Amino acid sequence: MSQETAFAVFCIENYKVHKSLTGKQTEALFRRYGVFDYLREFYDVLHTTGYQYINNDIDIYLKSRNAVIPVQ
Repeated sequence: MSQETAFAVFCIENYKVHKSLTGKQTEALFRRYGVFDYLREFYDVLHTTGYQYINNDIDIYLKSRNAVIPVQ
């Protein structure tokens, strides 16, 4: 598994807890709004930050795309 893939899994796991989502919901959300591409593009910077920063950054990214986040 590449470092970028491991990082994406880390982000999924942390974001699902952050938003009280399932892994499947989080993966679908990330695919629909291009979060995986964003994480890959900015991996060099993001992987050096903490999970709270990353979760907040993903929130900002999704908000800028008018994402609809599922409610549990």
